[in-house]
Amino acid sequence: MRWQRALLVLLKERKDHSIALAIDTSNRPERPMLIQNIVKLFEKLRPDTLLVQADFKIRDVSPVGVATIQYFKHGKSSYTEVLEWAAAQKIDTLFYITDVTGYFYEELEVNYEVFWLVPDDYMPRVPFGKPIRVA
Repeated sequence: MRWQRALLVLLKERKDHSIALAIDTSNRPERPMLIQNIVKLFEKLRPDTLLVQADFKIRDVSPVGVATIQYFKHGKSSYTEVLEWAAAQKIDTLFYITDVTGYFYEELEVNYEVFWLVPDDYMPRVPFGKPIRVA
C-alpha cells in the first residue's frame, strides 16, 4: 500500500503540472490488473493525463480514460521516442510503467521529472529520475 500512497501524493502535489503516463507495451505484463488499476487511478485523479503506449516506437497517444492498452510480444523497448515526445509536448512530469529493461540514447537530455513505475519484485537501477516499485 505504500506505493499507492506515494503515487497519490505525487499526483496531488503536481496538480498544476502537465503530466503523462507512458506504458511499455513490448511484453504482456505479469500483472495486467495492476497496470489497469494504475491507469484507473490516473483517470480518476488526473483525467487530463495523456496515456502513451510505446515499445520500440510510440503506438498510441490518447486521453487516459479512452485508451485500450495493446501489448506486443517482441520484447524490444526503447524509451527515446517517448522521452523526446514528452520534451516536445512540454510535459512537466512523466510517469513510465516499465520493467526498465529498455534503452535510450544516452545523449538525450531530459529536463523534466521522470518517475519509473516498476511492476516487478526486482528493482533495477534507473538511468535518471526516481524509481517506484508498484508490485
